[in-house]
Amino acid sequence: MTATAQTPPPVPFDPIRPLMGVEEEYFVVDPVTRAVTPRAAEVAKRAAAVLGERASTEIIRFQVEAKTPPCADSADLAERLREMRAAMASAAAREGLAVVASGTPVLGDVVPPPIVDDPRYDLGIAAYRTLHDEQSICAGHVHVHLPDRARAVLVGNHLRPWLPVLIAMTANSPLWAGRDTGYAAWRVLCWNKWPVAGPPPYFAEPEEFDRLVATLTDAGVLVDPGTVFWDVRPSARLPTLEVRVADVPATAGESALLAAVVRGLVVTALERVGDGDAGPRPPEALLRAAYWQAARDGMDGHGIDPLTGERHPAADRVGALLRHIRPALELTGDLDMVTERLARLGGEGTGAARQRAVHARRGLPSDVVDHLVGHFTA
Repeated sequence: MTATAQTPPPVPFDPIRPLMGVEEEYFVVDPVTRAVTPRAAEVAKRAAAVLGERASTEIIRFQVEAKTPPCADSADLAERLREMRAAMASAAAREGLAVVASGTPVLGDVVPPPIVDDPRYDLGIAAYRTLHDEQSICAGHVHVHLPDRARAVLVGNHLRPWLPVLIAMTANSPLWAGRDTGYAAWRVLCWNKWPVAGPPPYFAEPEEFDRLVATLTDAGVLVDPGTVFWDVRPSARLPTLEVRVADVPATAGESALLAAVVRGLVVTALERVGDGDAGPRPPEALLRAAYWQAARDGMDGHGIDPLTGERHPAADRVGALLRHIRPALELTGDLDMVTERLARLGGEGTGAARQRAVHARRGLPSDVVDHLVGHFTA
C-alpha cells in the first residue's frame, strides 16, 4: 500500500519565546573590480548544496537571498546566521566571486538593473516600470511566529511608531554606485517610492487589512497579494508577522540583534493586543517624517518621535525602545545580548557609519567593498 503524504502539524505557538527567523539579501561582487556582477544564479546554485531551499536568487541578477530556519533561542539564531553567511561566502568564492551585506550597491553599473526572466517579474515590470531602476537594494527581514493572522495585523499597529528607530539602528546603505548619497539608509528612500511600501497603514480591525489588499489588487496597484511591500505585514505564506524595514545588516551579529529586538517588540505588542489595545495611531505625516530623518542620519543625528513630533538624539530613541521592550527581553532571555550589542553599536557606529569611515581614509569605494567582504560573517 502506498503511504499517503500528510501535512505536518502546525508548530505550537509559544507566547513567551515565539520562533523567529531571518531572511537576508546580499550583493554578488567581482573581487577584482569590486562592482556588483549579475552572477547570482551561480552562487545560489552552489550555496543550495549546503543550504537547500534556504538559498535562492532574487529579482535582480546581482542578488542572492538566504534564510535561517526558525529559532527560539537568540544564540542559536546568531550561529545559524553565521553558518548561513559562511555558506554563501564559500559558494561565491568557489565561483571566483564574493558577497557583501550592504543595503545598496557600493560600485557597479546598476541602472537599469538586470532583472531575472520570470513571468511574475514581467507583470511587475509592466505595472511599475522604471521604479525597478532603483531595485538593486538589499534588506533584512525578520519573521516572528504568531498564532493567527488577526493578531498579526493588530500587533503591526503597535510596531509602527518604532520602525524609524529600527531604520536608524540598521542603517547600512550610504553609497550608491560610487557616490555618497548623504543618507545613512538610502535604500529606505528608494523603496518608499513604491505604491504599497514603507510604513503600513493603521488597521482598526484585522478585516480592514484584507479589504484594503483586495481593493488595491482590483485597482491594479498590486500584481498579487505577495506584492504588498509594507514594512510590517502578515506573511502571505507563513504563520508569521514579517518586519521588512531594515537594511540588510553588515554583520551576522547585528542581524541577530535586529531579530531579538523585533521579537521583543512583537511580544510586548501581543500582550497589549490581548488586553484589547489596538495600538497607538501616530499622525501619518509625523511617521513619514520620522522615517526620513532616520534614513538620513541613522544613529548620528536626531530622531523624531512620531507620536509627539519631538526631536531627540537618536541614541535616546534607541534607549526609549529598549525601555519599552525590556520586560519582554527579560522573558525571552535576550536582555543581556541586546543591551551588550546596542552598547557596541553605539561605540562602533552603524554599518553606514563604518562604511563612511572606511571611505574617508582614501576616498576609494573599493575599500568599502573590501571592508564589507571582510566583515560579512562577523
